[in-house]
Parts: sequence; C-alpha cells; structure tokens
Amino acid sequence: MEDLIFVTGGAGFIGSNFILQWFAAEKFAAKEIGAKDARTRILNFDKLTYAGNLSNLRSVEAHPRYRFERGDIVDRDCVRELLRRERPRAIVHFAAESHVDRSIHGPDDFIRTNVNGTFSLLEEARAYWSELSENDRESFRFLHVSTDEVYGSLGPASPAFTETTPYSPNSPYSASKAASDHLVRAYRHTYGLPVLTTNCSNNYGPYQFPEKLIPLMILNACAGKPLPVYGDGENVRDWLYVEDHCHAIRTVLADGRPGETYNIGGRSEKKNLEIVGAICALLDELRPGDPVVPHSKLITFVKDRPGHDRRYAMDASKIERELDWHPKETFESGIRKTVRWYLEHEDWVREVASGSYRQWMAKHYATERGR
Repeated sequence: MEDLIFVTGGAGFIGSNFILQWFAAEKFAAKEIGAKDARTRILNFDKLTYAGNLSNLRSVEAHPRYRFERGDIVDRDCVRELLRRERPRAIVHFAAESHVDRSIHGPDDFIRTNVNGTFSLLEEARAYWSELSENDRESFRFLHVSTDEVYGSLGPASPAFTETTPYSPNSPYSASKAASDHLVRAYRHTYGLPVLTTNCSNNYGPYQFPEKLIPLMILNACAGKPLPVYGDGENVRDWLYVEDHCHAIRTVLADGRPGETYNIGGRSEKKNLEIVGAICALLDELRPGDPVVPHSKLITFVKDRPGHDRRYAMDASKIERELDWHPKETFESGIRKTVRWYLEHEDWVREVASGSYRQWMAKHYATERGR
C-alpha cells in the first residue's frame, strides 16, 4: 500500500486548501528534521463542477507527488480502478454539493452527489480495504468531511451542538449530508470499515467560491454593488477559518479513533449582520477609494430563504481534549487575512466571477430581492 492520500473534491474550496496545506506542512517538516524529502503522494479526484477550480492548485500542479484525475465519485468503475492502481492508505472525502440556496432551487444534484456518491465511494472503499493485508487494513482510514447543518437549528440560549446531538436537518443540502453521515456510520458498524467523520462549522478564507456570504460581500462591496442580507440579518453561525479546519482534518486523520465523530468549530459565533459589518469596516480602511464609502451604505435586506436555520454553534471540546487541536485564528484575525487575500488576488476573482457563476447570481438574486 502506497503512502498516498486519495482526496475527493480536492479542487473545491476546502479540498484545495487541504492539499496546499498538506504540502506546505510536509515541506516545513522535512526542513525542520533534515529529511531529504517527504514521501506522501496526493491524488486529487474531482468532477470539476462550477465550484471546482484547478487554478486554486497552480502552486502544486507540477509537484512530483501531486496528481489530478478528473472523475465523478458516482462512477464506481473509475473509483475502483483508481483505488486498485494507486493503493491509497487513506481516503479524505470532501466531494459534495454544499450551497443551501442551490439545494432549494435544485435538490437533485445534492442527492446524486452527497448520497449516491458517498454510497458508491464507500462500497468501493470497502471492497478495496477487504483485499488489503492485515497490517494495511489496520492503518487504512476513510475520513468523511461533513457539516454542522445536519444537527438542525438552535434556539438563542440552547447549548452548542455536540457529537451526540440528534440529527434534525432542515434543507435538502443538510438532509443529503445527514444521509451520507449515516451511511458512513453504518459501514463502520456493519462492515468494520475504519471510518472517521468530521462535522465542521461555517468555513471562510482563501479560494472560497463567491456565492458564499463572506466572499460575496467582499466582492460586491468593492464594486459598489448591493450587499444582500437575508431576513433581519440576525441568523447566527460559528465561523471557522479554513486553514484551521484543514489542520483539524489532518489531526483527525493522523490520530482520530476509527468510528468516531469530531465536531470542529471556531468558537466564533456571529450574526450575519455582524459579519457584513466587519467586512465593511475593513474595506473602509483598506479601500477608501471604492465607489461607495462607507461600504455599509450598500447593505440591502432581501427576502429570507425558505427554512433558514436561525443559529448554529459547535462544541469542539472533544477534538480539543482528545487530539489537542485548537483553532489558531480568531474571527478578527481570520477575516482580515481573508479580505486581504481577495483584494490581492484579483486575477483569481476574475476567473471565477464569469460564465455560469454570473448566470446563477443574476437568476437567484433577481428573484430574492425584496425588502
């Protein structure tokens, strides 16, 4: 069995950050310990839907231990052939449709990828794992990356989600992720497959597709466009800087106990309106010459989306206690890094803010603009 990590969805926001961080960490470790070269290879398996962007990985595309393979996790023949040929020691499963608004407008893709795709991947992983030697079976891991949204919505004073909080998904997206979580758990209980599940809070940071709240607000504000805020803007999320999340995934992959679930959060509960206000304040400082300043003048309240969960909050005590993982970034430090990244990567922004993305935004916010 090769020292290879099979990453699904590695051209997406979190997956690409995971790959970049992996090689950066290995380079640092090799330098620190005087090793001639690190040996882990990464195979990035991605369908390249609208949110998959290989330009995220330009800095490693020529790396001798990185390879990209285009494909769909629903294609079992392709997955089977790759697993048997490449012989990975772990699968890290990021591939998913992940935008709630898109799931409301078109849930079919979410069921296909998040449920059927995860099932296909589990089946092929189980077949591959069952053929390994005893030692390789012991060291193999299947790490499934999921979301806090499977737990439903919290009241203002409710305790944060723990790993034993009952599932109560409220959107087609969260229901599809809940189904995939249950499949992963079942494959551990029924077949003994050495799985790990991580449920994370809202991520933000470099390379996030601009349909999500934070990059959308940054880019719209710079262009003097309205900043659409759902409902009253009082919905609360726990915000996690993407590099902290990727470090947590690496920690769970290395030291997590098979069969366990680990909640990952940033301990940064914020109302949506607070997030937008923080972005506006940073842009007032960094972009005083923008078309509209103060940028907060651009805030526009729009009709709330159907079934919009009021509050999410994650209790990350288990991963902090058992695996000694803690987020390095506060929201204040992470959002400043994020705003600066988008301002300094205009070429990347121009690439993604075209074609199907523009069509999606025009269609969606043409129907949602209301208040």
